[in-house]
Amino acid sequence: MAGPTHENRNGEPFIPGRPAPEAPPVEEPTTPREPLPPKQDQSGPEVYSATGEHIGGTSRPEAGGVDPAVRAQTGGRLTTAQGLRLYDTDHSLKAGERGPVLLQDHHLREKITHFDHERIPERVVHARGAAAHGVFRGYGTGSKICKAAFLGKDVETPVFVRFSTVLGSRGSADTVRDTRGFATKFYTAQGTFDLVGNNIPVFFIQDAIKFPDVIHAGKPHPDREIPQAQSAHDTFWDFVSLHTEATHHTIWAMSDRAIPRSFRMMEGFGVHTFRLVDEQGGTTLVKFHWKPRLGVHSMTWEEAQITGGMDPDFHRRDLADAIEAGAFPEWELGIQTFPDTPDQTFEGIDLLDPTKIVPEEWAPVQPLGLMTLTANPSNFFAETEQVAFHPGHLVPGIDITDDPLLAGRLFSYLDTQITRLGGPNFAQAPINRPHAPINDMTRDGMHQTAVHSGVAPFRPNSLDGGCPFLAGAGEGAYVESPVTVPQASKVRAAPASFSDHTSHPRRFYLSLSPVEREHVIAAYTFELSKCYEQSIKERQLRVLADIDPELCASVAAGLGLPAPEPSGPLPDVTPSPALSQVGRSWPTDGRVVGIVADENSDLAALSTLRTTIHDGGMVPLVIAPHGGELAGAGGPVVVQRTFAGARSIEFDAVLLAAAPGIGGDAHGARDAKAGLHTGSGGIDPRVLLLVSEAFRHAKALGAWGAGADVLAAAGCPQDAAGVVVADDPRSVFSRVTELLTEHRAWDRFPAGASAG
Repeated sequence: MAGPTHENRNGEPFIPGRPAPEAPPVEEPTTPREPLPPKQDQSGPEVYSATGEHIGGTSRPEAGGVDPAVRAQTGGRLTTAQGLRLYDTDHSLKAGERGPVLLQDHHLREKITHFDHERIPERVVHARGAAAHGVFRGYGTGSKICKAAFLGKDVETPVFVRFSTVLGSRGSADTVRDTRGFATKFYTAQGTFDLVGNNIPVFFIQDAIKFPDVIHAGKPHPDREIPQAQSAHDTFWDFVSLHTEATHHTIWAMSDRAIPRSFRMMEGFGVHTFRLVDEQGGTTLVKFHWKPRLGVHSMTWEEAQITGGMDPDFHRRDLADAIEAGAFPEWELGIQTFPDTPDQTFEGIDLLDPTKIVPEEWAPVQPLGLMTLTANPSNFFAETEQVAFHPGHLVPGIDITDDPLLAGRLFSYLDTQITRLGGPNFAQAPINRPHAPINDMTRDGMHQTAVHSGVAPFRPNSLDGGCPFLAGAGEGAYVESPVTVPQASKVRAAPASFSDHTSHPRRFYLSLSPVEREHVIAAYTFELSKCYEQSIKERQLRVLADIDPELCASVAAGLGLPAPEPSGPLPDVTPSPALSQVGRSWPTDGRVVGIVADENSDLAALSTLRTTIHDGGMVPLVIAPHGGELAGAGGPVVVQRTFAGARSIEFDAVLLAAAPGIGGDAHGARDAKAGLHTGSGGIDPRVLLLVSEAFRHAKALGAWGAGADVLAAAGCPQDAAGVVVADDPRSVFSRVTELLTEHRAWDRFPAGASAG
């Protein structure tokens, strides 16, 4: 998808990341004006009242409606919260210039008091998140098995999507090895539907009563509050090595799935099995899938570690920049369908067990519609932080099953929102307001913003004319599926089908490509090496032995421990190619291409190349010895990154338009990456570092002219997989674009133990 048509100065393609809708002047503005509008890429929630009424009839100001990017501030003059204009906000009211501050300073007290209460409790899990607005368009393909109106053909439904990590605090890094949340709020005409899932299709536990245990185990150690946002520590591995139902989720977490390249390239899963209901009351069991249009891609572990230091906000920045650049992320919502049989199993797999998957080869994912994210939030706190999801927010046609993990979530989410958002009226925050009429008879409570009328918030009544009235199924009422519950005794137990903790992780491992298996081995080795207790390492090796002997032996060798034998015969499983990220090609929308250049580059050709990259829906970033502009024949060319500030992890491909000499800031005290001027052939050592890292991480590299000298100096063979050298920059980029469709030059990774 091509980017927006607006341009930077000098007519060069627009580069995302600007902080404000207008370029600021050098001097402080003093002429009063109205507040600036949001940036082109930003939007707020659609404007609905606290009781679900669409205000103004349209969200387009030019049509007489209310701007959906609604702002709290109006007018160009500073006021108090009550609208009183102020002449000064830099000085407290004092008894003389050097006198004591006066208690009567109402502005000081209001300003400080509000500041002292700005924060609300962060989420216990999924605290670190980023979000965007968008729209979901139904294909109509699901209408035969589900009566939910938003799945109808060409029905467009506003959505708000929040991506998150699980373990870290709000201030943790984006690129840690962790499960990611993928929560979608559909503002349907029948009420709000929340699909609250993850980027991993299974979970650590089968019963919600274990949720506090797994989170306590994964969180930082309670005595030292370390390590932050990671599972490489004793308490996590103590739990999962003893609680072997966690094995399947754990091996997914040790795979590349746990370190996505971008939220835009991340699958989403509903995890649980849900029940869909058609117009005649017929039911079908389903599992929800989000399939990214750009494919599923990940970082290498080294890239993730570098990124955590260079740019801990990498994923949220990537999402916001892509939307601002017009490379709108897209996902197809799909379902796997299963007959709703009394035993609720499919091909021997218990569909109520959230630690199991059904291979896509056995039950193909059928697309229901397309979701496109089109706007960034205009205020992080009001939208991303205050959005409240709940698996119990359902619409007619979508029902729950007896998954014991889902049962606990139905309680936990509601309870959490009441604590975090200060009471039961959290649905009245603008980002949470349903796009359907609300008459729920609830009243009062903290943060009540609706002014209710009537005197009879109860049923039955006659004082309010009997209103509100009940609806029938034909009027869109939600009616639970009349599922027959078999006669049974109350027990604290799990069915026998829940006891298989080995076959599914074994299938996952055997489905991966050799390079992906190498990454799993490396992840287990790294994580377990961070454990202090040898007994925990040995216990986890016993778990790995029951998954795959090669996996166990390779990890054991890295830990310097003997590899135990499997506890019994290994399950005979059929690999599922759909579980691998390697072997397919995808669109290149939003890919970031770094171009190393200096004043000696052909700047006219460079400008043409930048336009070509931008017109192809990608983001070109010029990397130069200094900021500002590259001057000279064919210039100027605006610089986006310098050798001091650039690192390979930011780019999907690197093009070399020059062999830059050692920059003026290449001093160890200024930039440690410069080392002791160890650049080969007089080339800036930071460029060599960038290129060697990109080569090591199997990214596409292209060079022309003097750029080929950089490849040689960095030790990158020109005949290696994914390396393109030619005389014409357009020819180089054309071949690099083909490489980008596969994300990496996978053949460049060296073979390891898993290659056999």
